[in-house]
Amino acid sequence: MTDMDMAWAALGGDPALLPGISVVVRDGALPSRLPVREVARACVGACALAAAEWGARRAGLPAVPRVRVDDGAVATAFHSERHLLVDGRAPVTFAPLSRFWRTADGWVRTHANYPHHRARLLGALGLAADASPDTVAPALAERSATEVEESVYAAGGLAVALRTPAEWAAHEQGRAIAAHPLVGRERLDDAPVRPLVPLAGQPLLPAAGLRVLDLTRVIAGPSATRTLALLGADVLRIDSPRLRELPDLHADMDIGKRSALLDLTASADRRTFDGLLAQADVVVSGYRPGALDRLGLSPGQLAERRPGLVIAQLSAWGACGPWGGRRGFDSLVQVAAGIAVTEGSADRPGALPAQALDHGTGYLLAAAVLRSLTEQTREGGTRVVRLALARTAAWLTDGAVRAPGDTRAAYDGPDAWLTESDSVLGRLRYALPATRFEGGPANWARPPGRWGEDPARWAPAAPRG
Repeated sequence: MTDMDMAWAALGGDPALLPGISVVVRDGALPSRLPVREVARACVGACALAAAEWGARRAGLPAVPRVRVDDGAVATAFHSERHLLVDGRAPVTFAPLSRFWRTADGWVRTHANYPHHRARLLGALGLAADASPDTVAPALAERSATEVEESVYAAGGLAVALRTPAEWAAHEQGRAIAAHPLVGRERLDDAPVRPLVPLAGQPLLPAAGLRVLDLTRVIAGPSATRTLALLGADVLRIDSPRLRELPDLHADMDIGKRSALLDLTASADRRTFDGLLAQADVVVSGYRPGALDRLGLSPGQLAERRPGLVIAQLSAWGACGPWGGRRGFDSLVQVAAGIAVTEGSADRPGALPAQALDHGTGYLLAAAVLRSLTEQTREGGTRVVRLALARTAAWLTDGAVRAPGDTRAAYDGPDAWLTESDSVLGRLRYALPATRFEGGPANWARPPGRWGEDPARWAPAAPRG
């Protein structure tokens, strides 16, 4: 079974559709000791096939449009946050305190891109708010890696000790996540089938008319909703006014979407949100498990209030095991799951050639939403899908295989899959979509606006899905 087969099977897709995918293999794309290129290709291909399937159903086509996956487009899209230019300026991808550090017995990796994470890290180490890497290094060097991991986590920060693949396989969290499916799929109730509103015209936009509440941050969740926006969905990202987004990440990840601010603990903003939810078709959340439950936004509560909804949940470590409630990011999952040792060594840890866990999981999440929509219009029911970066990591390290494609070519760099556009943020250079199928969109309909400055309401009425 190829990675494409595994990804499509995890989504519950019909294997008879798989021959409709063709692959252009490009030597040199996403070079890695692990089969990153194959997993990336499979995630994008499965997403494109799910989009083509759903589009064909809505448009009443006699056959599902063919899908073409090009390693060059995939590699470029998996580096989208690195290829972004804003008026010619390159983005800042990692802050000075987000890096590997030597400890008394090994290595630890921290994540401190956001100010509140930086403050919690320094607080756990007993350092001043203006501490530099030169100050942090000796403070970490005198502690064990697991001591740093636990103390920083207890303070609400982010640090993970370097582990080998064998150590992660023996770890309680590693065992817990490996026992779960790559894509968790659940039907919560017997909500009636929603009417299937036909599509017409070109390009074929499978998600046209769908309303998506985007409660995600950083790369994986936003890349999923960015894909749904590409496919025509009205995606409204909601953030707390107390939790600002990094400007460059917004410019890359929120293309095609709108962005609004709501404080869900404030009564007026909560009423606004509840009004949005009453008309939503999809809710995508990327906060740690349980974080939204206290606001009455658990899957069960959402299903009661909006039967027939598709609910997509993303987390770093999964909702199971001792780390189920922990925060996490791609770089930290790589370190815990043994990937950093595989790509480097225990003495000099490495990293994947891209934030492949983020991007790959994001495409799978979008695919799971699209397949859920297809299933819902046939069988009804409120649908829940759950994915985790750590489970994608387990697939990459233990289940993925290298496989040939249909044609081979050289990867000569990203230029063929980059484009430019004017926006209110400036002149943007960005990666073109990797999700391609016959008759589908080749680019987003609109550039990103300013973060948090859109009104918290749905776009004017359009054909509903």
